[in-house]
Amino acid sequence: MSPNAERSGAVRSAAVVNEQIRALWERARGRLSVEERREYELLVTEWAAARRSEVVEAA
Repeated sequence: MSPNAERSGAVRSAAVVNEQIRALWERARGRLSVEERREYELLVTEWAAARRSEVVEAA
């Protein structure tokens, strides 16, 4: 989860997190620094949690 979402307790949709992941890759031009890799890992974890939440809600 991103630090901002974690602090506020807000849950972002998978689509919103996915857009942030895409923007990160675009900014990095396909090569992530160590710091960007950490951010990416947090975002992917947040995205997966959001997807699980969305699937449960849909059921």
